[in-house]
Amino acid sequence: MNDESKEDPVEPLDRRSLRFTSLQVGNWRNYTRFTVELQQRVFLVGPNAAGKSNFLDCFRFLHDIVSVGGGFEAAIAKRGGVSMIRSFAARRYPSVSIRVTLGNDSIPNEWLYELTFKQDNQRRPVIESERVEYRGKEILNRPDAGDEIDSERLRQTHLEQVNVNREFRPVADFLASLRYMHIVPQLVREPDRSVGKRNDPYGGDFLEQIARTPKKTRDARLRRIVDALKVAVPQLKELELQADIRGVPHLRGKYQHWRPNGAWQTEDHFSDGTLRLLGLLWAVSESSGPLLLEEPELSLHPEVVSYIPQMFSRVQRKSGRQILISSHSPEILNDPGVASDEVLALLPESEGTSVVPLIDRPDLQALRDAGVPLGDVLRGLTAPVEAGQLSFFVG
Repeated sequence: MNDESKEDPVEPLDRRSLRFTSLQVGNWRNYTRFTVELQQRVFLVGPNAAGKSNFLDCFRFLHDIVSVGGGFEAAIAKRGGVSMIRSFAARRYPSVSIRVTLGNDSIPNEWLYELTFKQDNQRRPVIESERVEYRGKEILNRPDAGDEIDSERLRQTHLEQVNVNREFRPVADFLASLRYMHIVPQLVREPDRSVGKRNDPYGGDFLEQIARTPKKTRDARLRRIVDALKVAVPQLKELELQADIRGVPHLRGKYQHWRPNGAWQTEDHFSDGTLRLLGLLWAVSESSGPLLLEEPELSLHPEVVSYIPQMFSRVQRKSGRQILISSHSPEILNDPGVASDEVLALLPESEGTSVVPLIDRPDLQALRDAGVPLGDVLRGLTAPVEAGQLSFFVG
């Protein structure tokens, strides 16, 4: 399989047209097992601690395997080891598995990648199996003969090794293109924010990421972002990137002011909502790779939030980019353009969280067909039953 003289498989779909079409997991954090189909846009809803972040982390884990400086062992260690990843509801020492299919509406199963792993007696992560299929044809199935001779090979995936993943490198490239963004405003404002960080999803080097973007692309994006930001921040007139005497980049915004020339402020004076919206707009401006977003409504006015789904739709029509969003917001879910097959409800149960596609619940679909807003339909399904008890708390 690894002989360079062998012919490549059939030319795959353009990576820009690929998306995750299904996800299956076994014993991953909150989940004992589920299989779901995934659309171009996915909304994850559920109560606190239901596992929305852990759902998205399935994709982040695969990304970490193929990222620069990453790999299978590093991705496991980053999450505290196999025992921290394995579902709390799993039975004695079970394996953990993730299976994804990549494709589009025409060819939903262009690629299949599956990884199953456990830990050995020394608590080291070990690959139990690794499989790749291309249009139903198996092109990798481990353990193979080499793994039987040298079991240490099972501490690395073939996915992460460029010398052996030639036949399925489109899968590795696609996973590497994935982007996760969850801006923490305090990190963006921190003077030494970027020390030791690169592509930090929480914004530690967010301004450095902007600075690394080619100037022509950067300036064009910032102009579009200013036009959009004006909806939420009417006083904002300009945005520009400027380095201080140490070479550290700062974002300056010019605000309309009673003075004729207005007033400039840097990111340490921006509101949380402005920084979060700026990060969201920058992330969706990128043109490739799936985008994972957690609660994009945080710190934003409900009226602004209500237009986020429409913005995603316009972006996707242009780029074809898949977006997966976790949210508690009725304003997002009440958008009439959100389809039932785009919504996954995460419901905690005694044996772990279940994943329920809204389209598979006729009772909920009937409420929606009767004109009940989707946010209200799901509120009863996802809201904590005992939430009212908080009013009785006495400090």
